Amino acid sequence: MENSFTLVKDGSVTSPIGFIAGATYCGIKTAGEDNLDLGILVSELPATVAGTFTSNKVVSPSVTLSKRRVANGSARAIIANSGCANCSVGSQGMSDAEEMTKLAAEHVGITSDQVLICSTGLIGVELPMALVRQNMRNISLSSDGGSLFARSIMTTDTRPKKIAISVEMSGYTVTVGGVAKGVGMIHPGMATMLSFVSTDAAIEKNFLDSALKQAVDISFNMIDVDGDQSTNDTVLVLSNGAAGGDEIRVGSADSEKFQSALNYVCTYLAKELARDGEGAQRLIEVVVDGAESLVQARTAARGIASSMLVKAMVHGGDPNWGRIMVALGQSGINFEEANVDIYANDIHLVHRGVAFPYLKEAVVNAVSVPEVRFNVNVNQGVATATAWGCDLTQEYVIFNSIYST
Repeated sequence: MENSFTLVKDGSVTSPIGFIAGATYCGIKTAGEDNLDLGILVSELPATVAGTFTSNKVVSPSVTLSKRRVANGSARAIIANSGCANCSVGSQGMSDAEEMTKLAAEHVGITSDQVLICSTGLIGVELPMALVRQNMRNISLSSDGGSLFARSIMTTDTRPKKIAISVEMSGYTVTVGGVAKGVGMIHPGMATMLSFVSTDAAIEKNFLDSALKQAVDISFNMIDVDGDQSTNDTVLVLSNGAAGGDEIRVGSADSEKFQSALNYVCTYLAKELARDGEGAQRLIEVVVDGAESLVQARTAARGIASSMLVKAMVHGGDPNWGRIMVALGQSGINFEEANVDIYANDIHLVHRGVAFPYLKEAVVNAVSVPEVRFNVNVNQGVATATAWGCDLTQEYVIFNSIYST
């Protein structure tokens, strides 16, 4: 048991009852060993859907189409491709998105208005629809296909991100599964990252909307790799009720349990994205305590986690706490410098705004580990928030200087 949830071994989006998935390589990405670039996730039963989407003013037609269909409240499938963002290609982008959903619907045996679409990859390049048409039929769907689907959405990720947990409700068990991708252009304001969550719980539409928003606010909206937001950021959750039990609504007996489960899955996936940031060697966790409000706590935590100077400091194992103080100050929240305490992996560096006596070598060793945690208490109120980021490495710069070539 972990946090009252049971982790499902090798869990993914097909761990909940009634979900199948599959993937294939169709040539959108460069050929490589075990490369996959086209995947489908299907609910075998009608499913309630909720989604959050990028707030970037430049938006992929794949996002536009999915957003429109999510508003209908139900969906049966998601077709996703990697290697091409289907963005900034004019009206062809919407035509291709609509055709992709039509091809997927025909393959699955449902209507195209029940299919959502997500794309990720290079911007400014049209989808190679001839290859998609030719290879869609090669996708074999099964209850074991969640791992393949997780791999098919990867771009610069070094590994797939997936999880599933089960939780006991009032007389029955539900499962929540999820996958995610995105290790560059990560500074979500949603609601190149995508996440898909499935559950066999029966969730009322309004509650599913609010539950997803809460989960995204504390997870995907609290991570940063490089300060850049994608045109394609999307989080979707499908709820098909296959586990039985009463429909979960706001204030119902199991609503808090489901919210906690959804929060857990989204937070796990969000941390995995930050941990696998392009070129990253260390995960950064920033906890801000004592803020006047939750909004201010989140603003400060995210500001510190996204600071390029803090990221570079962590990469070098340099205990330069002044960079944390600077990032806190430029976040714009209300605090007094003379009240701030800063800790690095539980070592007290700053007390009431001034350096606390510490052994520099001990701090260097403490922050030269795979996970570095900064606790910042502004002693201004009672609100707290956590954000995650990663260190900034030479590999990130090299990789992104030749991304399209």
